[in-house]
Amino acid sequence: MISIKDLVVQRDKKTVLHKLNLEINTGSVYALMGGNGAGKTTTINTLLGFIKPSSGDIQIDGVHLKEGNSLRALIAYLPENVALYPYLTGIQNFQYFCTLAKVNVSDREAHRMLSDAGLDERHHLRNAGLYSKGMRQKVGLAIAYAKHAKVMLLDEPTSGLDLAAANDFAVQIKNAASRGMAILMATHDLQNARQVADQVGIMRNGYLVDEFKMADVGADELAQKYLQFSQSAP
Repeated sequence: MISIKDLVVQRDKKTVLHKLNLEINTGSVYALMGGNGAGKTTTINTLLGFIKPSSGDIQIDGVHLKEGNSLRALIAYLPENVALYPYLTGIQNFQYFCTLAKVNVSDREAHRMLSDAGLDERHHLRNAGLYSKGMRQKVGLAIAYAKHAKVMLLDEPTSGLDLAAANDFAVQIKNAASRGMAILMATHDLQNARQVADQVGIMRNGYLVDEFKMADVGADELAQKYLQFSQSAP
């Protein structure tokens, strides 16, 4: 579903991504890990079309980014903090953003999709200014369901969440994968990666320095790999 081949990104004459290669299948969760400045967010922003690649190829569901096609209709993006209008209710925010995505949903469908994304029905008609980060994420997830996104991109989704909210988020991401989404998650959170990821890539200084299936490593080995590549140059 997501195919990145020999992707190079240069900014201010400096190479920030070095021939990155990633393959993420439908129904799979890929955790892209590494310290600050490793290239995780740059990768996501390039997929979103915010950064122009210097060379290489990106495909989502067979559509090439370099052909000038917009891939955003295929993508749902959940940033570190999902921004909602605080004086609109959860359901009003959901319907507004669906309209922007050219998706029409009835009130009944809106309630169902918010519930499917894990937002308790008693919060649907509350103003979003009263929502926790985890609740805002669920509205974002519901929008992804409504637009039938093929791909979900997540940037540090568990930052600032308490343990219970992080565990709840992990359940929702596994549910999204079970619906057939390919999910790329940039994260520092080893526990969350352990909970949801099928595959892990570790980046440093714009290089993908290690890649492995989560089932092949234990929790201690995952931590060791992360610390090893966070502390040494590729």
